[in-house]
This record gives sequence, C-alpha cells and structure tokens, in this order.
Amino acid sequence: MTDIPDPRLRRLLGGPELASVRRRLRRHFERADAGVSAARVRLDGLGTEAYRALCQLTGRPSRQARSMTLTRADFAALDARLREAGLAASLRDALEQLEGPIVNQAGLRAECQASWAALAADAGLDPLLRAWLEDSPAAMTLLKRLGRTPERARSLLAATDTVLRRLPAKGLPRSQLAAETLGDAHALDAGQAAATLVLASWRWRGHASEEAASKEDENRNATGERPRARDIWARAGILVSELARPALFLNLPMPAGGQYPWIPGEPAYLSLRQLLRRPPAWPVAGRRIHVCENPDIIAIAADCLGETCAPLVCTDGMPAAAQRILLDQLTAAGARLRYHGDYDWPGIGIGNFVMRTWQASPWRFGAAEYRTAVAQTPPRPRDLDAARVEADWDAGLGAAMDERGLSIAEEAIAACLLDDLRQAGEA
Repeated sequence: MTDIPDPRLRRLLGGPELASVRRRLRRHFERADAGVSAARVRLDGLGTEAYRALCQLTGRPSRQARSMTLTRADFAALDARLREAGLAASLRDALEQLEGPIVNQAGLRAECQASWAALAADAGLDPLLRAWLEDSPAAMTLLKRLGRTPERARSLLAATDTVLRRLPAKGLPRSQLAAETLGDAHALDAGQAAATLVLASWRWRGHASEEAASKEDENRNATGERPRARDIWARAGILVSELARPALFLNLPMPAGGQYPWIPGEPAYLSLRQLLRRPPAWPVAGRRIHVCENPDIIAIAADCLGETCAPLVCTDGMPAAAQRILLDQLTAAGARLRYHGDYDWPGIGIGNFVMRTWQASPWRFGAAEYRTAVAQTPPRPRDLDAARVEADWDAGLGAAMDERGLSIAEEAIAACLLDDLRQAGEA
C-alpha cells in the first residue's frame, strides 16, 4: 500500500458516486477477516453513475439496473484487473490505498472485551479491589469511564491497588498517602481518577450487598445529603480536613489512661484527627449511650443536669466524618445507642441512617411521642411537605406526621429527653 493512491485508481474507484459501494466492500473484507463473509455480495440501491462505474470496473456490459451481485469469481477477476493495470495488488489493497486500512472491527471488539475481562481477573490485585471488580455491577462501568482503554485502565488499577494496600491507616493525611504511594501529593485529591476508584471500592467494602447500598441511597435522598469523600476516607483511617466539624458530646466515660480528659458536666469535642490518630479506649461495654441530632440539646442537658446527665453524643445533623468515627468506636466497644432527632422528613432520614448503621434503638422517637408533642405545641399552619419519608423503626410514624402535617424540633421536647437523661445518669 502506497502513501498516495495512483490518480488513475482515484478516477476508477475513488469517486463520490462509489462511496456507498466502497463502504459495502470494506465491510465485506472486515467480515472476511472475522471468518463470516458471504460467498456473494449484493450491492443494492445503486445510482446510475455508480452502476456504470461498477460495470467499467468488472467488465460487464452497461445497462439500466440498480443492483449488482459480486461472486468470488468477480472478486478474483477484479484483483487480476487491478494488478494487470499496475494500480493495486488486489481490490482490498485498492480500498486501503483510497481510505486507509481495513480493520476487523468485530475482532477488535472481542479483543478489547477480553482485555477488560482480564483486568478484573488479575489475581495479583488487592483482594478488596478484585472483589469489588468481580461482584459490584457498577465497578467495571466506572473503570471503563475513567480508564477509557484497557491499557490506561490497567495503569489506573495499579495505582489504586498500591493505595488500597496501605489501607486502613491510622490517622494518615491524604496528601501524605498520595505522596508515599503515587509520588504526587495531589494524586488523591477530589476528582482524581485513582481517588475515585479507591473511594468506590472502599465504600463497597462496607456495603457489599446491593440492598444495603440501596438503603443508604434512600437515606441520602431523604436528607438531601450526598456521599462525602471525607467520610469514606475517614472510615479508611485517612485524614481530610481533620479539624472540621469535631464530634460534640457530654459526659462520655473517661477513656483509660486519661489521654483525653474533659470536665464532667461540660460539653467537649473530639476532632477526627484525635479519634483516628489516638483512638480512645472507651469503657462502654454494655452501656447505653444517648444520641441526639442537635447541638442545643447538649447545651440544655449541660445547663440543667451537668455531671448527673447520662452520656450524650450529638450527630449535628447528618453525621460527618468525626461523628461517624466516634459512633463506630463506641459501638465497637460494646455501647448500645439510643437515638432521637427532629420530627421532620430530613430528621427521619437521619434517624434511618443512624439506626441502620449503628443498630441504634429509638429514644422517644415514635408515632405515640410525636402525637403527644403535637398536642402540646401551639397551633400553627402545616409546615411538612408531601415528600414523606418512612421511619424504619416505626411504621406508623411517617403516617402520623403526614396526617398532622407539623414538624417538631428536638428542642421542643427537651424536657422529656432530660427526664430520661437524668434517670439514666442516676442509674
């Protein structure tokens, strides 16, 4: 094949009137490479000029017609004519001179699919990464979108594998992890392909069943929250914005060794940095820990009960990284959580998340308590919209809230909560 086609070949076969014929013949040779070509090729819908040109090319008499069938003998004759004229080694060679190489597209696709499949079957990958690729329906879709080609995806998987082998860590800054594993402190920043795969596989680690992942998505929809990379990194022991939104609590039992002492009866904070770098040894086995949604409940409890208040933790809305790690640590140490939040749809969504994630039980957070609270609240217009969220722990709560149409802030029933906290503290 020459770089510049013979002008005579262009006049014979390269005209615009034969463009559709060239396309059809190229497909014929593509299929021949795949071993599925037919013995005869029928060319339909030919224009007058295209038919006349084909007759000239094949040596057939010209007549009025709109189709022509080429047999193997015709292809052999065409090859011979082109060779004798010194235009091309064959009809296929002529087509490639005019419009580039003829490639077996089906074969390429099959080869590409085999390459993608081989990526997931690589036995040398980190077990978490390999399990995610094999078992998560969305894994290969994400890898193909980020990698685009098997070669680039293989390099991306290697980077992801290197990072995952360092996890879980113990309070390691994300930039340090990136620098030490990938040689670039920003290689795991938000939006980087390797970071996306690390987060996706690590998130899947905690939600291996489709049902669990689906239910978490429902929670996020109900609360308007989206999954945050910072929270997933924290679960893996990696610090991102390690001092943002520390966990607020009151009267948690003092960890052994006094590494984090706080004043009894006074609200205190623990940052994500502290929780991950020096995890407290919580003495809470079998103990009940109350959890509220709003920081003002902590303040009210400190003002009214002080040192006599039972241990109380605040999620501060949807729990962020520090709050999640603290609740993880408490439940891992044997604590039993009781949760209360706002009676509105986002509050129910947060309640679903907390109770499902940490197997918490409701704390004055059911349909009966809601009706009592509505009866005690001053009259006001309906303020709950129609986007009802069902409470996993009480099938009647969503219906009761929808019927009454009123949201009840957690602070509005603080007196009832304080009674429980006082009695539990005394016990």
